[in-house]
Amino acid sequence: MTSRQALLDTLSQVGRALSNGHRLALLERLAQGKAPVETLVESTGLTVGNASQHLQQLRRAGLVTAERSGKQMIYRLTDERIVTLMDLMRQVAETNLAEMERLVGRLFDEGDSEGALESVSRDELRSALKAGSVALLDVRPEDEFEAGHLPDAINIPLDRLESWLDRVPKDKDIVAYCRGPYCVMSHEAAQRLRKLGYRVRRFEEGVPEWKAAGLPVVEAEA
Repeated sequence: MTSRQALLDTLSQVGRALSNGHRLALLERLAQGKAPVETLVESTGLTVGNASQHLQQLRRAGLVTAERSGKQMIYRLTDERIVTLMDLMRQVAETNLAEMERLVGRLFDEGDSEGALESVSRDELRSALKAGSVALLDVRPEDEFEAGHLPDAINIPLDRLESWLDRVPKDKDIVAYCRGPYCVMSHEAAQRLRKLGYRVRRFEEGVPEWKAAGLPVVEAEA
């Protein structure tokens, strides 16, 4: 007969898989869309060996799955609710761990001593989009944009921002977004554009959180 403790011990496998920052980084990237190991290595800074070990831990916990495509293994999240789980972890940590508040402050206050780059909440962004008063700027790499993006967003990867300025609207306020709450690409894009005279803020979440809230996302055809 299965014991309650056996069930809890099995459940704890998920917690153990989430107990490593590198694995959370891998999940954050996979929340943008499926990817091979090589892409995950590039986005997380891990070695191929380390990334593969962490991915195996995530597979054993049922958080990611993989399929072979030619010589590559393509990884993806097994369940979109994983995004909600990670968001709940973030909220609990930010509410109850003083260190989280300090680190988040340091992450986004750099180069913004006057607090000019305040973030835009989900509700604020929805209202602004409905009113047609803002333009969306997706600063993630092109493959992530193609996997899924907010409707009517313009994709300008951060490393091409200055060379593609002709794509940035000058007659609207701009909201830049990237991978999620701790992604600094949108923050850096906002800083650069502000210095060039654009009216720009950053979205405090990302595509995965927007989609998890039941809001529309333009996704690549299967």
